[in-house]
Amino acid sequence: MTTITEAPRAQFRLSMLLYDTRYRSGTIQIIALFGFVLMAGWLISNTMNNLAALGKPIDFGFFAEPASYDINQRLLDYNSRDTHLRAAFIGLLNTLVVAVLGCITATVLGVLIGVLRLSKNWLVARLMTIYVELFRNVPVLLWIVFTMAILIESLPQPRDFIGDAPTAFMGLFNSIAATNQGTWLPEVLFSRSLGNLHLFGEARLRFDVSLDLVAILVALGIGIFGARIVSRRAERIQSETGVRPKTGIINFLIIALPVLVVLVALGFYLDGPHLTTRKLKPIEGGTLIRNSLIALWLALSLYTAAFIAEIVRAGIMAISHGQTEAAAALGIRPGRIMRLVILPQALRVIIPPLISNYLNLTKNSSLAIAVGYMDITGTLGGITLNQTGRELECILLLMLVYLSISLSISAVMNWYNESVKLRER
Repeated sequence: MTTITEAPRAQFRLSMLLYDTRYRSGTIQIIALFGFVLMAGWLISNTMNNLAALGKPIDFGFFAEPASYDINQRLLDYNSRDTHLRAAFIGLLNTLVVAVLGCITATVLGVLIGVLRLSKNWLVARLMTIYVELFRNVPVLLWIVFTMAILIESLPQPRDFIGDAPTAFMGLFNSIAATNQGTWLPEVLFSRSLGNLHLFGEARLRFDVSLDLVAILVALGIGIFGARIVSRRAERIQSETGVRPKTGIINFLIIALPVLVVLVALGFYLDGPHLTTRKLKPIEGGTLIRNSLIALWLALSLYTAAFIAEIVRAGIMAISHGQTEAAAALGIRPGRIMRLVILPQALRVIIPPLISNYLNLTKNSSLAIAVGYMDITGTLGGITLNQTGRELECILLLMLVYLSISLSISAVMNWYNESVKLRER
């Protein structure tokens, strides 16, 4: 009877880390990681030693010092006696405002222009082509400065709204005044305000949270949650019967009613801008949106929309034409075919490159200093850096801020991309 025995296993030797394919890749990665850590440690140690020799060790204590400069466009209360930390935070909020407004506007315009570029109307398609080629082939900095120049030169001065024979007039029932300094809009106020929640005490590092805004956001969240429940119920009925109930008006009411109830409870009203007889300050009240913000927002949106339009066009063209023909054979109108059949499938092609354009728009907002808009680059990376001389600390923190914003945008968009991914059954 023959007995089969297993071959003896080779004894492990150190040389196998390099010559055995089972261990070689891991060995190389460990060596590379060790070398990278050594190099990074040497750079950090060398930098800190050099700074100490120059009498400038790394220190973030300057954030508690008074900033001593003003920020003309801001969402929260701020004055020149506040700290550099609060000034940087105000600049961060200004950056986020431009990024959010720019991404929303660029997406809407980009989708519209991308669809129109595929229009069968020769004139419309060519006009959209001219728009895309014009905006994406000129540097965005030039568009920002050009837009600012148009706003300054074309809009009237504030004093033109007053006098015996005014040459400029307020629009939308005397509630909006567009001038070469900025646009005055009605200010949102509450007669029964809940007040503010003071964080970090009353010191110069204070941070106030509006309880009115929190209440509105909570009501909005409840409404969106209720609308999602209704939409899921409609999808379930559609999968069972083939007929989808109409949910548009119901979802709108579910979202709007809680917010409306909160606004009424808080005593919501608008305090619009008012004209005075003083030439030095002819317009009072309301909220002033400066032209620096408007120019930056419009330029970044129009510039990025040109790239998004090409992404949308490519995504639509990636969908088989048979999808359109099949939907048309069922009697679906062209507009509904694009909205319900083509675009949902094209999203899987559109979203990955769309993320890059959102990141580029956010990073391009650092050009705001060209038109005097004080974002995080203008505050932390500009005036604060020059006043304190802490260039390393300021630049490192500035890089960390943009990195955090970019990673957050990528995470949200990747999550959305995963949610619309086609899954096989």
